[in-house]
Amino acid sequence: MTALWTLSLLLSASLLGCLAVTSPDGSPLPHNLPPSLGTNSSDGSLSVDLPMALRVFSMDYHHVQAPFEIVLWIMLASLAKLGFHWSGRVPAVVPESCVLIMVGLLVGGVIYGVRHSAPPTLSADAFFLFLLPPIVLDAGYFLPGRLFFENLGTILWYAVLGTLWNVLGIGLSLYGVCLLAQSSLGDVSLLHCLLFGSLIAAVDPVAVLSVFQEMQVNEQLHILVFGESLLNDAVTVVLYKLFESFLRLPSVSGLDVLLGGCRVVVVGIGGLCVGLFFGLLAALTSRFTSRAQVIAPLFVFLYSYLSYLTSEMLHLSGIMAIVTCAATMKQYVEANVSERSNTSIQYFLKMWSSVSETLIFTFLGVSTIQDIHMWSWPFVCSTLLLCLIWRATGVLLLTAFVNKLRRNAVTFRDQFIIAYGGLRGAICFSLVFLIDDFPKKRLFITTTIVVILFTVFVQGMTIKPLVELLYVKRKKRALPTLSEEIHSRLIDHLVAGIEDVVGYWGQHYWKDKFEQFNKKYLRRFLIRNDRQASSSILRVYQELERREQRGVEEEAPPIVDPRSQGRPLLPEEMESIRRILSRNLQNFNNKQTPAYSRHTLHQDTSVDRTRKPLYRHQSLGERYSYNTITHFQVHDGGLSEPQRVRTGLSRSHTVCSISPRSTLLDSSDSAGPAQTRSMDPKAAREDLVSPKHQETVERAARKHLSFVLENEKQQ
Repeated sequence: MTALWTLSLLLSASLLGCLAVTSPDGSPLPHNLPPSLGTNSSDGSLSVDLPMALRVFSMDYHHVQAPFEIVLWIMLASLAKLGFHWSGRVPAVVPESCVLIMVGLLVGGVIYGVRHSAPPTLSADAFFLFLLPPIVLDAGYFLPGRLFFENLGTILWYAVLGTLWNVLGIGLSLYGVCLLAQSSLGDVSLLHCLLFGSLIAAVDPVAVLSVFQEMQVNEQLHILVFGESLLNDAVTVVLYKLFESFLRLPSVSGLDVLLGGCRVVVVGIGGLCVGLFFGLLAALTSRFTSRAQVIAPLFVFLYSYLSYLTSEMLHLSGIMAIVTCAATMKQYVEANVSERSNTSIQYFLKMWSSVSETLIFTFLGVSTIQDIHMWSWPFVCSTLLLCLIWRATGVLLLTAFVNKLRRNAVTFRDQFIIAYGGLRGAICFSLVFLIDDFPKKRLFITTTIVVILFTVFVQGMTIKPLVELLYVKRKKRALPTLSEEIHSRLIDHLVAGIEDVVGYWGQHYWKDKFEQFNKKYLRRFLIRNDRQASSSILRVYQELERREQRGVEEEAPPIVDPRSQGRPLLPEEMESIRRILSRNLQNFNNKQTPAYSRHTLHQDTSVDRTRKPLYRHQSLGERYSYNTITHFQVHDGGLSEPQRVRTGLSRSHTVCSISPRSTLLDSSDSAGPAQTRSMDPKAAREDLVSPKHQETVERAARKHLSFVLENEKQQ
């Protein structure tokens, strides 16, 4: 642990040294020219002469400056994440995003103190073009399709109407605050407030995923929060660009508002179509990779990223495009490529998204240390309060309507977690820097940073204790078995058939129609013939195998305090454990059913079953002999009183399992009263004590004695 943090400090020092070579604006600092360089041309420009002597060692940092600093930033963020997971009990209390932001704040403060200027910030282009696509691709590729489409209506209800509710509510309320504080906020217009409301209402999927994956909440709650945050970004980005276009117009008319609504629909549907096209194209390409399996995973990343870039180029929703592309091509790509290629895709996606997420949170902390902050108590406090109020009211009102149409209603506890889990992150931070310059832009930046830090630190750190306090249903650890999956699909087919009979077109009806179309056309066209599963049960089994392998790989080891390992138990703890085990064994002994044979079954009807068992230290050989004598000493009137006591004592202490072989042995030795009476007592005694017979009895007793309970008498 100490070595990790020491290595992180060394990398930070190296990064500071590299940044010291560059000027605050990012350009290389002027350095002294070697004696061999001079102004030899007539116009005074630099010209390079031949060196006077051969150099043994030289350094040219500016040649590798950009990739070298990028590698150092990635290494620093990765070591910080590694140190977080090895920091004992810290991951159980503090989310990973909080620790990464604190590391970024520390590094940014050190850079600011050394250079006396603002540290490098995360540009909007770098975020939207390089860091956000891997995270969204990972979320879309591993999207639980069944849960997502079963809750699609509720997710769209939260993502579209809920986002509009938050944007309009926050924007109009902030405009009212600006009207009340004319002295300091009088130059903020209504469109500026709506623009700020559109970016501050964006729930960041990066922050939501990093927090909710650690809590392991139930599947329905997780898919509602995750799906809402994923599609919420697409809606907020579209609304942000719409209000930004309105600001650049000289005046906004009713026709412009109508065209803006049409643009929102076109942007969303256009991104969906672009993602669907590239997803099918990726599936078709993977069909012909049987002779080049090495490059098969490459097409997954290329087509996904190409769908995102194409949508951004056409001013469509890139998030919708990459999510649709990943969800479309997944089942066909997994059927076409080999298991090794599937493993490579899964590991690379997880690694790529984890690195992007780490860099985003680290740069959030670094970019907070700036000289451009502007503070206004009314605006900052009102924004923070309005974000909480409008999201809570929106979730409650929308859920009240949705629960009337859902079979599985969203409980009040889940509604509270959905409202409280609206974490803001890098999307808000990147969008606020894209605003055109106006007098209050610095105030918008400061307010956005405050809201992000509050939601990530306060809400992110307290949501896990609230989940435990409210007893929110957790996620099941065990994956569904093959039998459960088959029965679930059987019920789906039955419900789809019932809907078809009664003429109701529900989700099961459309799902069954799509499955028929997929099996008849798409799978035959997009999957190779040798990869076509001959049975649907086989396809289910293969899918469960992949899911189980992925679940085992993603399952994090439990957090164990290393200081608690190897500690010897105290004497009072040992005594407590011995007392508990003794009491439990006594209760178990009282509840045992005694072992009967056909010779002693009718003799125990008069025995009092409520009496306490006799506790006595008894050797194993004595129990064998008592049990054996009970079986062989049978008289006309049954057992004698001492023998009956011995039999009860033996039954109260042992539980025997009688097999057919032992029954035959008993029947051959004591077949009935008539044979017993005709037998010579002397011969019977000789037969009883013969070595061969005794060896047979002991071997049978050792084989068929299954369980022995022994308890010491309490003092």
